[in-house]
Amino acid sequence: MGLTLEQAAGRIMVALDYPEASAAEKLLRELDGIPCYMKVGMQLYYAAGPAFVTMLKDRGYNVFLDLKMHDIPNTVKGGANSITKLGVDLFNVHAAGGKAMMEAAMEGVEAALAGGASVKRPTVIAVTHLTSTSQAVLNDEIGIAGPVDEAVIRYAKLTREAGLDGVVASPQEVIAIKAACGSSFKTITPGIRPAGADIGDQSRIMTPGDAVKAGTDYMVIGRPITSAPSPRAALESIIEELMSV
Repeated sequence: MGLTLEQAAGRIMVALDYPEASAAEKLLRELDGIPCYMKVGMQLYYAAGPAFVTMLKDRGYNVFLDLKMHDIPNTVKGGANSITKLGVDLFNVHAAGGKAMMEAAMEGVEAALAGGASVKRPTVIAVTHLTSTSQAVLNDEIGIAGPVDEAVIRYAKLTREAGLDGVVASPQEVIAIKAACGSSFKTITPGIRPAGADIGDQSRIMTPGDAVKAGTDYMVIGRPITSAPSPRAALESIIEELMSV
């Protein structure tokens, strides 16, 4: 049996990559009624602030706050505490910050939960390697030897050891991550491009249907929806594809 409409829409995280709240509001009006996740990244969060996240929650959306925290453990602990109190459903840190930093993020979450009965535990994930990272960039610029998939799995295992819930990775690595870390370890996958779509600056990509077949839990989709002539039609087409898998 395929996914229901609600299940398919719930796996899609629409990337609200806009410079100001008004542009994001326009997209929200176009997508009204579709029960997908909304992803708020650095550009929009730095422009519109926590109030925009609160507005999304008030409208009933699940929210992924994509700030990719990467700092000393104490700073990340404080950031995770504040984000948890904000009420987001999912947020991320960089696995490259190390195990102690990721553990500190979870300490910040737990402190926020202890401070108020109304605070809900968010899903906490770590970024492995960006989907724009090619083999050459990994080896020659970042300075990590070996294949990209091996580097991703190494970070995924470290993330699991630190007590986080999953990772951001390319859809091409989902099967290997699940094999290494267990089926309940969540994968959130950017680099999703419907057949025929412009790949933009992504290097490791997959179609929505193939990503679901690979076992990903959530897929982040931005420009194929937000830059489409009709964002609603583009999102509905992707949902239909997922329901037919």
